Amino acid sequence: MVFKYERLDKDKAMLLVVDHQEGLFQLARDTPPVAFKSSILAHAALGKVFGLPTVLTSSAETGPNGPLPQELLEMHPDAPFIKRNGEVNAWDNPEFRAAVEATGRSQVIIAGITTDLTPATSVCTAFLALSLVDAGYAVYANSDASGTFDAKTARDANDRMRAAGVQVLSMFAVALELMRDWRNVPGTRELLPFFDKYLPEYGFLARAHDAAIASGTASGL
Repeated sequence: MVFKYERLDKDKAMLLVVDHQEGLFQLARDTPPVAFKSSILAHAALGKVFGLPTVLTSSAETGPNGPLPQELLEMHPDAPFIKRNGEVNAWDNPEFRAAVEATGRSQVIIAGITTDLTPATSVCTAFLALSLVDAGYAVYANSDASGTFDAKTARDANDRMRAAGVQVLSMFAVALELMRDWRNVPGTRELLPFFDKYLPEYGFLARAHDAAIASGTASGL
């Protein structure tokens, strides 16, 4: 396969939140639960920061899979929310497929539980990601916000997606590729609060810089 670098573009991209359900959350064992919850919320928040068309979907949520977290619903109160009753691969649901097509976007950022089934993890992500590639979309899997049973299953799913042309990225990489330049809008003013909330390592880097400017003493190096 000849690689062609297609950069994420906020004017071409859309966001999918796939089966980030409270019951299924317990199946994600390849990432610590506190970090995984933050990554799920950060994934959804990318849609708000960059103004991306967003589609939510859940699978059999009246059973043990459970509902989507209320935080996600409150973040996207007006987004299409497709409640599937049986389809493992969301692309097999005509209403979901129509919602994706209605955005008119050609790039899809996806994350879900489980990875092998969703793009960056195993089944929910991977099945849908492969179907989207087959339908002609450029697919970007947010691996931080996709979880599955164990690290081996995640690796196998990610390898399968990469072989099909899916780009597997971290949340940080997705955000920076969408932003491109700190001087853009969204840029520094919008992204630093986002990272401070969802990527504290980077947020505290910015805080330390502010503190050094305000009251720091030069090291003399």
